[in-house]
Amino acid sequence: MSVRRRIVREKAMQALYALEISHEPIELIIETIVSDLRQHKESFEFAKTLIYKVIETSKEIDAIIKGKVKNWEFNRLAVIDKIVLRIGICELLYFEDIPPKVSINEAIEIARTFSTEKSDKFVNGVLDSVLNDLRTSSRLKKSGRGLQETSLSKKPAT
Repeated sequence: MSVRRRIVREKAMQALYALEISHEPIELIIETIVSDLRQHKESFEFAKTLIYKVIETSKEIDAIIKGKVKNWEFNRLAVIDKIVLRIGICELLYFEDIPPKVSINEAIEIARTFSTEKSDKFVNGVLDSVLNDLRTSSRLKKSGRGLQETSLSKKPAT
């Protein structure tokens, strides 16, 4: 049996937060924060995959975030908000089997639990805008039942 994905995402967020603050090796951080998921192989693998993918794509994802928060200094954003946005955008871009609504709802709930009073609305606004951009530019690649949503960018078959 696997652990609820929300808990796995929270562990990933905590590991990425520890990395951001401590700059310790990610392997050590994973061993410390995520190791209790080891008994649930699927959950542990999802957490590791998510963490490594966020790290690997952080420059690209941060550029997307910066494009959405032009009136804010990026380095002044709450650290948790940045990490939650990175996870959400990473899922939108690179996890084809996760519906966009799930990624966004999970990010909102994690922001609501771990960050500031207005973080959930901030995260929701940024991720909704990113999702719209991905749809318009046809960068949203979701496959599987219930994952493709009708969008304005969908072209009729010819």
